[in-house]
Amino acid sequence: MANSTSIDNVDIFPEELVQGNNDFHSITETVCGVIEAPKPPKAWYGIFGTALAMLGVLGAMIVYLVVTGVGVWGNNQPVAWGWPIVNFVFWVGIGHAGTLISAVLFLFRQDWRTGINRFAEAMTIFAVICAGMFPAIHVGRIWFIWWVFPIPNQMSMWPNFRSPLLWDVFAVSTYFSVSLLFWYMGLVPDLASVRDRAVTKAKRFWYGLFSLGWTGSNRQWHRYERAYLLLAALATPLVLSVHSVVSFDFATSQLAGWHTTIFPPYFVAGAIFSGFAMVLTLSIPARKIFGLEELITIRHIDNMTKVIMATGMMVGYAYAMEFFMAWYSGNQYEGFTFINRAFGPYAWAYWIMVSCNVLSPQIFWFKKMRRNLTVVFIMSLFVNVGMWFERFVITVTSLNRDFLPSSWHYFTPTWVDILTLIGSFGLFFTCFMLFCRFLPQVAISEVKNVLPSAHPHHDAH
Repeated sequence: MANSTSIDNVDIFPEELVQGNNDFHSITETVCGVIEAPKPPKAWYGIFGTALAMLGVLGAMIVYLVVTGVGVWGNNQPVAWGWPIVNFVFWVGIGHAGTLISAVLFLFRQDWRTGINRFAEAMTIFAVICAGMFPAIHVGRIWFIWWVFPIPNQMSMWPNFRSPLLWDVFAVSTYFSVSLLFWYMGLVPDLASVRDRAVTKAKRFWYGLFSLGWTGSNRQWHRYERAYLLLAALATPLVLSVHSVVSFDFATSQLAGWHTTIFPPYFVAGAIFSGFAMVLTLSIPARKIFGLEELITIRHIDNMTKVIMATGMMVGYAYAMEFFMAWYSGNQYEGFTFINRAFGPYAWAYWIMVSCNVLSPQIFWFKKMRRNLTVVFIMSLFVNVGMWFERFVITVTSLNRDFLPSSWHYFTPTWVDILTLIGSFGLFFTCFMLFCRFLPQVAISEVKNVLPSAHPHHDAH
């Protein structure tokens, strides 16, 4: 009987999800110790200082844009959609892994999400903030951005609800609201733990304010788990709907290379692909800097690389199907568009995309590579680069050579385009580093649930 109990415990609660001789107390000490430390690690100062400088560049570029006008960008005719829309779709995709890891894997009771879900949820919030910034500044007259909301203005005009650009407003705002609420709901018990351990009045006040009077009673845990389950169920459809709506910006047009029904599932797979890559990009250095190796383990990283490999093959299949449909349709414009992508003036961007998104993840077929942190980190950077180029290829190559050769024009980004993109990463990393310093990076209560000792039939030995 003792042997069967031990085997059952290993099967249900894989110990490699939490390494070392950790118990309930040590997990709380590890996670809260990062917040309670008088000073963060030196690496934190370096990353935060760099991110803050990049954020300052973003602010300067937005001010310069508003004062001067959108002519400072490389957008032209026929490439009216340039880097701002490319960056918008890129950042929306980055935010998708957070909802998938937190909501979908929670509903399917996947215990390996517990060490990384807080990272992913925070990343979602910050990525959507970065994404929402680009359409706002893309409209040109930024002071009229409130026209996109369904309220009448002084000209008695209402937004055009048939426009996919308006659908974006509702999809992204809903996604942000639900993701923020889901993230905050999961934080409440951990904020109470930090509150109870606080040694200064300021910390007790602020952590106490945001922990909403949490005491950890049975009634509170019951209500909390019901609310968390409900929010997970609400967030799950957003994984499919939000990036599908973003793809409609392209798919509902008449432009060759855009009007295709494969875009919604193709965009969703690509978003999950890039989102998991960004989680790896963030979690691998963070676990080292803040001493979280025993809570964010190799098992977590191994599982995420498997997801990246699977979604990378889905994206590769979508690339192949686009060429097949262009040939099978017999449409000369569609056929030309895809030949132009692979062998035209932007062929360099297309093959960077294919190399990073389709070829490089194949290295994860090998278990040794999936568990090599250096390889995984470099591959995650490749995927992020490749997914940015995917959005660039879709947007620019379909526009720069349209139906009339007389209107063809090569798109070249300006220094304002480049610095604005760099600045958006500054905004993202500034928010993320503040999160790492002042909020629990790992969901304490959820990690405790995967310990063998949390199982009612745990064998004491």
